Amino acid sequence: MQICVIFNPAARGNQARRFRRHLDEIAANCALKATSAPGDARRLTAQAVADGFDLIVAAGGDGTVNETLNGLGDVPDGFARARLGVLPLGTINVFARELQIPRSIPQAWQVLLGDREKKVDLPWAEFSTEGRRKKIYFAQLAGAGLDARAIELVSWSLKKRLGPLAYVLAGLRALRETKPTVTARAGDRTVAGELVLIGNGRLYGGAFNIFPHARLDSGRFELCGVPRMNWQTLLRCAPGLLLRGQLPEGAVQRLAATRFTLSSPSPAAFELDGDWIGQLPVEFGLEPQALRVAVP
Repeated sequence: MQICVIFNPAARGNQARRFRRHLDEIAANCALKATSAPGDARRLTAQAVADGFDLIVAAGGDGTVNETLNGLGDVPDGFARARLGVLPLGTINVFARELQIPRSIPQAWQVLLGDREKKVDLPWAEFSTEGRRKKIYFAQLAGAGLDARAIELVSWSLKKRLGPLAYVLAGLRALRETKPTVTARAGDRTVAGELVLIGNGRLYGGAFNIFPHARLDSGRFELCGVPRMNWQTLLRCAPGLLLRGQLPEGAVQRLAATRFTLSSPSPAAFELDGDWIGQLPVEFGLEPQALRVAVP
């Protein structure tokens, strides 16, 4: 097995420091490729697949995983030629948690040295930007409305200092703004709300089981819409989220679909795997069990 690890040498935080302490051990079993700018992980991944590596490891957070995933997609038959591995070094690491990858760097590395893999669904989003169509793969989740606006408002420096709390503060700021209504449409079925979340897996934000029926290999998305996002809704939902990691079912609308569109009559943003991407409308679909991932 030929392993290539894509990592950001300038990454901060406890996990990144632990990773650097194990660099000599890791380097003895793989090739290390360091990023220097946004988009580098995607380019380096595509090059690693072309060079014959059959396990490409994203050492970072969900953003690094997303770039690595799209690098695999940039190569003809890239998803068949190479597996995706994850060393969780980011702030939240939702996809790694869904796969039950250990947070411990040595334990996570042993998972990658093993030969166990799982085939999971490969979601994509297609939208127009600057007059052309663009398609982006993602691993775990997407969102539109309040969720994407909060991500847009997150301060990078605050995120590094406060971790997940930075998203909470940005969400409270977004809650005070005028919020567009987002509609998810799958055939003649719709879900609408000021917050629409899309799950390929169960988890949102690492700890919240927002999509209890979702599975990475189910061949469908789970959608969750909250009609109104205001202080009253927040107070209604907070106890269940904090105590059980779940939303009260009476506060949400749900829809399962293999393909759907998100739109809004007023400007509304969307995000993929925790990164702000662009503006609605956007079309979603998936390729069933097209992604091979290294798992415990």
